[in-house]
Amino acid sequence: MINTSNNITEEHLIEEARNGSKTALAQLVKNYEQTVFNFAFKVCRNKDRAEHAMQETFLSMIKSLNQFSGKSKLSTWLYTIVSNHCLMLARSQKKYDYTSIENDDGLIEDKNVIDWKYSPEKISENDELKTILDEAIKKLPPDYRIVFVLRDIEGLSTQETSEIVNLSVPAVKSRLHRARAYLRNELNNTLGK
Repeated sequence: MINTSNNITEEHLIEEARNGSKTALAQLVKNYEQTVFNFAFKVCRNKDRAEHAMQETFLSMIKSLNQFSGKSKLSTWLYTIVSNHCLMLARSQKKYDYTSIENDDGLIEDKNVIDWKYSPEKISENDELKTILDEAIKKLPPDYRIVFVLRDIEGLSTQETSEIVNLSVPAVKSRLHRARAYLRNELNNTLGK
């Protein structure tokens, strides 16, 4: 039987889980359940969909743990899985709750972006601004929301985000730029009224 104390390495837990240890598998789920749920909620913006994405993520992890190569961190692999489940949930919705942030050419133009009047520090100090920002994030298309959440909320690097969403670093930077520009405009339009 495996010892689940904190001195057991994640690599050891993964190996034990691959070898059929339900205790090790349960420990891996326990170690990541809050992280996966929090991320899913930030992307799905709905408790039920976040719980569904979390359950599907751990089912996928259980089925595919033998395919985990160990070249990245387990958390990176789980972010990839939960991102995919959140995107599938968004695409399966009959009515999308987000707006397009691209023009006809597929780009948001910098000349149409309003200067950022509100610093992240001001937003975090003000409940009204938090609510407005949360509503604006809900309107982002899921592909952009995932990149924004991974980079600006979860604090992952551009390279890690690139690996998770399976995009090039320039594509991640482009999506992040567009998401930030859209959110700036939403905040400024709402607060400027």
